[in-house]
Amino acid sequence: MRLKELLREFSADNSGATVIEYALIASGISIVIVAAVATIGTEVVNMFSDVNDGF
Repeated sequence: MRLKELLREFSADNSGATVIEYALIASGISIVIVAAVATIGTEVVNMFSDVNDGF
């Protein structure tokens, strides 16, 4: 009887799934931030190169 209760509680527990979902969301946001910084960084380098060439 106790084993059935434990199995029922285990199958109803979703807290682990929630943690995984938040981890996936955080990793997706991190990937977007890294891509944006890489793109902006390249543009800033080009802009400073243009300014430097002007002198």
